[in-house]
Amino acid sequence: MTNIDFKAEVAARKEALIADLFSLLEINSERDDSQVTPETPFGPGPVKALEKFLSLAARDGYATTNVDNYAGHFTYGDDLPDDAEVLGIFAHMDVVPAGSGWDSAPYSPEIRDGKIYARGASDDKGPTMACYYGLKILKELNVPLTKKIRFIAGTDEESGWGDMDYYFKHVGLPDPDFGFSPDAEFPIINGEKGNITEYLHFSGENIGSVHLHSFTGGLRENMVPESATAIISGDLEGIQAKFDAFVQANADKNLKFESELASDDKMTVILHGRSAHGAMPEKGVNGATYLAKFLDEIGVVSPFIKIAGTILLEDHAGEKLGVAFEDPKMGALSMNAGVFKFEDSASNNTIAVNCRYPQGTDSDKIYEVLIALAGVTAVTKSAHEHTPHYVPMEDTLVSTLLSVYEKQTGLKGHEQIIGGGTFGRLLKRGVAFGAMFPGDIDTMHQANEFIPVDVLLRAAAIYAEAIYELAK
Repeated sequence: MTNIDFKAEVAARKEALIADLFSLLEINSERDDSQVTPETPFGPGPVKALEKFLSLAARDGYATTNVDNYAGHFTYGDDLPDDAEVLGIFAHMDVVPAGSGWDSAPYSPEIRDGKIYARGASDDKGPTMACYYGLKILKELNVPLTKKIRFIAGTDEESGWGDMDYYFKHVGLPDPDFGFSPDAEFPIINGEKGNITEYLHFSGENIGSVHLHSFTGGLRENMVPESATAIISGDLEGIQAKFDAFVQANADKNLKFESELASDDKMTVILHGRSAHGAMPEKGVNGATYLAKFLDEIGVVSPFIKIAGTILLEDHAGEKLGVAFEDPKMGALSMNAGVFKFEDSASNNTIAVNCRYPQGTDSDKIYEVLIALAGVTAVTKSAHEHTPHYVPMEDTLVSTLLSVYEKQTGLKGHEQIIGGGTFGRLLKRGVAFGAMFPGDIDTMHQANEFIPVDVLLRAAAIYAEAIYELAK
């Protein structure tokens, strides 16, 4: 069966693949804690997307299982012996909030210049459907396999991974023996840094010629805040000139201010930067830290603002913060200040500091540095932490996937270790595999997220052959 022309098989299913992908992209599957119920553990959107995905699998003749709307799976190879090995494929239906700055509606997918634009196009609905069609090809060609396949879709990958915690506790099946997640890039991701969010706590007290009433910024801990909003009062004389001067002084950041003065002499100020994935904070412009820098310069006196606007500003490696660390194999720690919440009447204001750390350091060492920051009243950790993960190049999982990549692309494969966290790390023998190719523009977690149609098709062909080689 090795003479299958996988690229031709994908091309024959191009229109169907895109139609099925659009049916998922049209669903706003952002987590919404305000609408959590026993039936919608992360809000209605992720459930709707999961149900749609499982309905596509049922349509195509797979046996499907929905585990209480937390996650679900379909299986292939149920006719194989009970002791057959299981290949797990892990994807996710949830997306990060769309945010602002889109040129088209984020949940009305459209193709422009050969690219599919929508939230989730590249993270992770596009790669998920490319992988789904890779397996669909093998099924429709009735290719004999010796390993079972369990294709698992989660609904909380972008937040706390509560979906997978629940799934593994309640699914009633042994874990897959090995597997991959189509949620990163080629040639392979066989190592992932640790991931912890630690929250800096502050009092609401602030003094100075300008008084800060509130400050909010950021949508998710794993996103660079595109914008931030502050309400201020006090000495606001010449404020427009100060806006203009600050934008000019930071011209390379393309900052944009909005402001509105209310009847009670309070002014609302919004500063726009540029969002990016929190694992690569250097690719964005943190609107919250730049707004804090501005407020610090015009007279707000507050530890919250001082730390946000001076220490956290452009501190992508945590050097000013004091948590910088580099490992020869896994690389350097990265830091993203992702969510900011402040009210002058509150005693528990927070900045969420998300660190992607290599082997050699840990969350406790990071905590010891953060708790010593002047003006910080307490530090707490997120309930969910990922420790560093690595699958050796010698593992047949890694070598097989790299071999398929090299065969189909003509490019040399190599290992990669990233700061991002994927479901690949759910298994001891688990990796991330595609769907971005070297040199592709990364728009994950950004406005105008897209996946090129040709990338979608190339990835589907690679997934088809990869699944075949792993499970034949």
